[in-house]
Amino acid sequence: MSMQLLQDILYKVRIRSLAGRTDVFISDLQIDSRLVGKNSCFIAVKGTSQDGHDYIGLAIENGAVAIVCENLPSLLHPGIQYVQTDDAAKAAGIMAHAFYGEPSHHLKLVGITGTNGKTTVATLLYKLFTSLDANCGLISTVNNMIGELVLPSTHTTPDVISLNILLKRMVDAGCKYVFMEVSSHAIHQQRIAGLEFSGGIFTNITHDHLDYHKTFDAYIKVKRNFFDGLSSSAFAISNMDDRNGAIMLQNTAADKFYYSLRSIADFKGRIIDNSINGLQMLINEQEVHFRLIGEFNAYNLLAVYAAAICLGEDRLDVLQAMSNVTGAEGRFDYMVSPKQGIIGIVDYAHTPDALLNVLATIKKFQKGGEQIITVVGCGGDRDKSKRKLMGAAAAEFSTRAIFTSDNPRSEDPSAILNDMHEGVDALLLRKVLVIEDRKEAIRTAVMMAREEDIILVAGKGHEKYQEIKGQRFSFDDKDVLVKTFNELDK
Repeated sequence: MSMQLLQDILYKVRIRSLAGRTDVFISDLQIDSRLVGKNSCFIAVKGTSQDGHDYIGLAIENGAVAIVCENLPSLLHPGIQYVQTDDAAKAAGIMAHAFYGEPSHHLKLVGITGTNGKTTVATLLYKLFTSLDANCGLISTVNNMIGELVLPSTHTTPDVISLNILLKRMVDAGCKYVFMEVSSHAIHQQRIAGLEFSGGIFTNITHDHLDYHKTFDAYIKVKRNFFDGLSSSAFAISNMDDRNGAIMLQNTAADKFYYSLRSIADFKGRIIDNSINGLQMLINEQEVHFRLIGEFNAYNLLAVYAAAICLGEDRLDVLQAMSNVTGAEGRFDYMVSPKQGIIGIVDYAHTPDALLNVLATIKKFQKGGEQIITVVGCGGDRDKSKRKLMGAAAAEFSTRAIFTSDNPRSEDPSAILNDMHEGVDALLLRKVLVIEDRKEAIRTAVMMAREEDIILVAGKGHEKYQEIKGQRFSFDDKDVLVKTFNELDK
C-alpha cells in the first residue's frame, strides 16, 4: 500500500484536539503496537483485556510517527503527531476504510446479524450469487472467500484493520457482492465503523453472549445499532416472527422489509413438507424444493430470498438457483452409516435456542421408535447462564443425552459439566450420561445406537479443534463420527 497523508485518512474522524501536524505521510495503520513499523500510525484502542494507551510508548519506539488516542500522554514526544478523539475504536474503523480506498463503496456489502443463522444465510447468499455468475466475497465464521479463493477464519468478524484489508482484496479481485456475518462483539467494538452497507439482515435473537453484554436488553441494543447505522439508500430485512424483529428496524433509515412463516409479510413462506430429503415450501405463492432441512432453515432461506430480491435479482432465477444450493459446513451436516442406517448429524448449535431448534427438527423426522441420542457440551470462559438451559434442553428432547467437553478453554471441564447437569429435571437424570472425553462420548453414542437411530453431535459444527488450557488440539466432530461409523460397519 502506498504512503498516504494523515489528513486524508482523518477527514471523517471527530477530532477533539491535535498536537502536531497532519501533513505527514503514513505507511500503515496499526492497533497492535507489536506490528508497528517505520512511519506507522498507531491507534490506541481500549480492548476488553488490554488498553492500547498503555502501549503508546512502545509504538513510538517501533517507529510510529502518529498516535490516535482518547487520552493524550502526559509526555508528548517531539516530532510525533498526536490526534485526540472521543472514540479511538470508531476512529480506527473510519481511518482504515479511508486508508484502504473505501472498499465498501466499490461493492455491495450485505451484513447479516442475529444469534443463530448468520453463517448459513451468509454462505447461502455467497453460493447463490456465485451460481448466478456474480463474483462474490464471503466473510463468515467458517471461511472467508474471495471468489473461489478460501481463506480460513479466525473470528466471526475480523479486526477493523484486517477487515478493510480483506475488503480491499475483494475489490481488487473484482468482487461485486460481499456477504458478511456481523457479530454483536464486532458492532459493540466498532469493528464495522466506517463501512457502507448496501443492506442488513436480522435472523433472530436469543440467549447468548451475556458474559460479554451482561443483559439481554444490552445485547438487543447492540444488534439494533447495526440497523440504526444503515443509510437511506440501503435495505433492512428482518424476521417478523421473532418478537424483537420489528424493534430491530425501529430507527433505521433504510427501506424496511420483513419475512415470515406465520404472518403477513413482504416475503411470506409456508412449509409444505419438511423431511430428511429437504424442504418443500411456498414462497410468495411459488412452490419450490430446497436441499436444506428444518424450520430454522426455512427462515434462513426466506432471508436469502428477500436479500436477493432487494439486490435486484429475478425471483424465478433466484428460486431455481436456491433449490440446488447446499448449506454451510457444520450446520445440520448429516450422514448415514452404510450398514446400520444410523443417521449422524453435526451441528454448531451452541445456544439453548439453536439446540432446541435442531432437536425439534429431528423429532419431526422420527417415524416410530427411533432413539435421539444427543452429544453436547458448553464452552468455557463464556456465558455460564446458558449451561443449565442447554443441559435441560438436551435431556428433555432426547432419548439419551451425553454431556461432554466442548472448548473448555481455561475452565475445569468437570465444572462446566456440573453446571449443565444442574439444569436437568430430577425425573430426567436417568437419561443423562457424563463423559468428559469428547471422542469417547461420540463413540459411546454410536455404540448405543440401533438401526435408524439419530445421533446429534452439537456445539462445535465446523470447528477443527478443541481449545484446552490455552492450546488448540486437532478435533473434528464429523471426522470422529464418520470414522466410528466405519469401524462399526466393518
